[in-house]
Amino acid sequence: MTVWLFRDFPYQAEHEAGVVTADDRGLVLDATIFYPHGGGQPGDTGTVAFEDGTVVPVIDTLKGETRTEIVHVLAAGAARPAKGNCVRLALDWERRHAHMRMHTACHLLSAVLPYPVTGGSIRRDSARLDFDMPAAAADRAAIEAAVNALIDAALDVSSEWATDEAFDARPELVRTLAVAPPRGSGRVRLVRVGNVDLQACGGTHVANTREIGRIVVRRIENKGRQNRRVEIAFAEK
Repeated sequence: MTVWLFRDFPYQAEHEAGVVTADDRGLVLDATIFYPHGGGQPGDTGTVAFEDGTVVPVIDTLKGETRTEIVHVLAAGAARPAKGNCVRLALDWERRHAHMRMHTACHLLSAVLPYPVTGGSIRRDSARLDFDMPAAAADRAAIEAAVNALIDAALDVSSEWATDEAFDARPELVRTLAVAPPRGSGRVRLVRVGNVDLQACGGTHVANTREIGRIVVRRIENKGRQNRRVEIAFAEK
C-alpha cells in the first residue's frame, strides 16, 4: 500500500519514503509525492536518491496491480535499492507544476463548455478536451475569453470528499464519459474551483486560478456529428 501524498500536498517537491518492493517494474514505496498516469494527466518524473548516495531517474509513474499501489519506473539497467531502505524522491517540479496549471485550466474549460466530456489528455504546455457539443458552441474567441476571465478572477481551488452514496446522488459531478472517477474506498474526491466548477477528479491542481497564466485556444476540430475537440495551450512561449 502506498500513501498518496500528492493529493493533499501537491506542492511538495521532495519526500523520504521506505522501499516496499524493487523489481523489474520499478519501485513501490510506502508513500509518494509522484502522481501516477491516469485521468488524462501524465505520470510524474524526477529522481530517487538511495542511502548510499546513488541517484537514478524516475522516467514514469504508473498505478500498480492493486488499487493503492504506485510504481516508480526506473530506466532499464538502473540500480535498485534494497527492500526496507529509505530513499528520497525529488520531482521534476517544473514539469509537474505545468501539469497542475494545465489540469486546472481544463476544469475552467469544462465550466465554460458545460457539455459531456468524451475524452482528453494533458501535456506540459497544452491539453485537449473532447466535448459532445453542437457546432454553434464552438466559438474559439469566445471560449478563450471566458476561460481567461475565470483565470483572472483569482478563484481558489480546493479538494473535498463525498461518500459513495452522496456522490451517486449527484450525477452532474461526473463530467468525463470515458474515464470513471476513482472508486472503491467508500468515498470520491471532488475538486472545487471557486463557485464555477465542482467535479470528481483525482489529479493535481494549482491553489488559485491566477497561477495558471493566460491560455489560448489553439484550435477546435470536428471529431464527429456533435463531438468537438478543443485544444488549449499556455499563451507564453
